[in-house]
Order: sequence, then C-alpha cells, then structure tokens
Amino acid sequence: MSAVVVEEGVDKGAIWHFGEPVKEQRALEAGTAWADLSHLSVVAVSGEDRLKWLHDLTTQFLSDLAVGLWKSAMILDPQGHIEYQFNLVDDGATTWIVIDPGYSQTLLTYLNKMKFMLRVDVRDATAEFAVLRAPGITTDIGGPYALLPRSELVQMSATFNSVAAQVGMWALDAERVAAGRPRIGFETDHKSIPNEIGVLNSAVHMNKGCYRGQETVAKIFNLGNPPRRLVMLHLDGSDVAFPAKGVKVENDGVVVGFLGTVARHHELGTIALAVIKRNTPMDATLTVDGVPASQQAIV
Repeated sequence: MSAVVVEEGVDKGAIWHFGEPVKEQRALEAGTAWADLSHLSVVAVSGEDRLKWLHDLTTQFLSDLAVGLWKSAMILDPQGHIEYQFNLVDDGATTWIVIDPGYSQTLLTYLNKMKFMLRVDVRDATAEFAVLRAPGITTDIGGPYALLPRSELVQMSATFNSVAAQVGMWALDAERVAAGRPRIGFETDHKSIPNEIGVLNSAVHMNKGCYRGQETVAKIFNLGNPPRRLVMLHLDGSDVAFPAKGVKVENDGVVVGFLGTVARHHELGTIALAVIKRNTPMDATLTVDGVPASQQAIV
C-alpha cells in the first residue's frame, strides 16, 4: 500500500503509515525500523563558545558534550515555563538542534539576541540538513537519529530500506505515548513546567549551574509537588475516532486537565498522554470527550 501522509498539524507532510501500522510498530519495537523526519527544523550553532553558551541557556548539561551523543534539552522562560523543547548533537565543530516546525524562527531570534560578545554563530540549517530516525532499539529520547545533508536523503533512505522497514508517525507516536515521553505543544500549554511532565534528570539536568527558570524548577522539586502531573490514559477503544488533542479531561463532570497525544498501540490498545490536576485520585475513571479512561502514573 502507498504511504498515507499526515494532512494537518505540526507533522503535516510526514508519513502517517504505510497501511500496516501494527506491523510497523512491531518492527520499531524490534529495532528493525526507520522513519523519515525530514519535516523537522534544524538550527546550526557553531563557534568556539557554543557548548558553554548552550549549557548556560538550556536545562541540559552541555559544556562537555561528547561528539555524536544526542541529548534532549529545553529552554524555559523566567518563570520556569517551557518555551522550547529539542534534541541536539555536536559534531566537534557545530551543534545541531532538531526542533519541531513552528518553533525554529523564534528560537533563532532568541539565540541571536543572547550571543553578546561570545564566539558563536546561529543559522537556520533546515534547507541544508535533515534528520532520520535510524534503525535500532529505541533510545530514551526516541532515537537513534541520523543527521545528514539533504542531498544524501535519497541515498540514505535506500540504505536504511535495505536493512529495515520504513514506518510512519503512527508507529512513532504509539511508541512515544507508551514510553511516556511528552512533546511540546501536545503535552504542554503556556503554564507547563518541567516538573509536571516527567523530564527531570533527562531533558532537565538537576546538577548544573543556573539557567533561566531554574529557580522555579528547583523550588518545586525541593519544597513540594507541581500542581499537575503527566499520566498515560487507557481509553475505551471501541470508538474508531480519536478524541482531539487538547480536549478536556473530566472526573465526574469536573474538568481536571487536557488531552495530549492519542495513539492506537498494537498491544495496549488506545492510549493517550494527558496532563491532569495532581489531586485527581489515581483510581478515578476519567472521561475524555465522553470516552471512559483509566490512569497509569508517569509523574
């Protein structure tokens, strides 16, 4: 069957599936799958001060980042709210930031404002470089990834096809939801802080120096719990249609949160990530657009 393409949203233009999503998920689980993620944006940061500079600006420990090691990171606003989420890798001369479409231009503007007298250069490299989800067992940030010049996309796709099956966003979303990995714009809103969504000690390094928004992260981590928490929901899968991203999650008619990514998993059925009020009882049966849902704790 020919590829079905994502028709709207941040992943518009990417492959949704190839007609056999269950088979694709099993291949991804086995490490024998790859995916084209060339719709994502790429920002290049070069210059001698790039790693120390990014270390100071982001939530991640990057001052001694090893060549070829992929990391996830965030940039927060002064109140600790999540502004940017991305993966990055360094090749010894340039740090490559891979970020969802729609965020790259404002990130470029912010980074250029923060250069001051440091030896760094920032540019949009989306037209030059692309990222693929490479064959292999899934890493804790959703990889392995391969960053390559766009001129090599056709050749690398053929190479990957010779050893693995190509899969689409359906399989990738199902894996991500089952693993409890949040995505900006799906499991976040304008109030989201890292403590709520399970990224402490992963995208947010807890043993590094000051960065913008750190005071909020540290205060809540040391003195209390965030007001909301990320959960995985197991939805009644009898309905063919998925509830829409962002719809209200209710407990006995009272709104307690919002829905993020919904996916149909080959073993778990219809699952979703949601952000709900922390005081919501774990044994409560919630409803999402009228669909019953049980909770599984992540945060």
